[in-house]
Amino acid sequence: MEAMYTLKQIPSEVQIRKFLRRTLFGKNVFCPLCRSRKVARYESRFRCLACRRRFSLLSHTWLSNLKLPLQVWWTLLWCWTIREPVLQAQELTHLPERTIRRWYATFREHLPREEHVLERIVQMDEAYFKKAALVMAKQKGTRKLAYTVMHNRFPNKTDVMDFLFEKVKPGSELWTDGGSIYIGAGKRWPVTHSRDIHSKFEFEHTSEIEGVFGVYRTFVRRMYHHHWSENLDQYVREFCFRFSSPELFGNPRTYLLKSLMLVPTR
Repeated sequence: MEAMYTLKQIPSEVQIRKFLRRTLFGKNVFCPLCRSRKVARYESRFRCLACRRRFSLLSHTWLSNLKLPLQVWWTLLWCWTIREPVLQAQELTHLPERTIRRWYATFREHLPREEHVLERIVQMDEAYFKKAALVMAKQKGTRKLAYTVMHNRFPNKTDVMDFLFEKVKPGSELWTDGGSIYIGAGKRWPVTHSRDIHSKFEFEHTSEIEGVFGVYRTFVRRMYHHHWSENLDQYVREFCFRFSSPELFGNPRTYLLKSLMLVPTR
């Protein structure tokens, strides 16, 4: 493999290892199985003197199968946090495209859980993709989003009501377009429903959520170059997290402090 470009933003291997150790264990390494601090170190591995188990720095985390050099892996994570396109990350790291996509998917998978219940004024709309549909809502004037993805079918009134039951607080105002799937929503869930009729050039009630759909499409095309319906759930989850919690993507350290933790296994 060709040598990776060295960037000022990428710490040394020693600095990365030190950060990971502090993030996972604090000041002193302990056994992730029995929590004993009686631990001996043998080169890059550790052995618990209490339960006799061996472990490595990352063996009880979602990075347990990491095969890449730490600096290469950190570069990948840095690229992902700053929304570097897959092909650009490939140029920087000289890794195969499939490896970049696999790691980007892993980073998405380990985002913390985040679900919003929307309230006050909620704008709601739907978008259609090949073999999938997306229903999304935005709390007006905020960065809070909620969504649901349907594969191989179009959303119907039942889907809309299930969405409202789960993601919209009673007493809110619901703003939608004139789509038939929204008709009667205010009669079946305690919301005040207002609609835009686009054929009459009414767009005020859906302006923010339609803007979000446009930003989403741009995000996927720029970063991932293609939009596959089978990845819609993953792409939308990542986008919504970036939109609602941009502070998490300031740098790899911020992301890892939220996502990396010990998971003891026996």
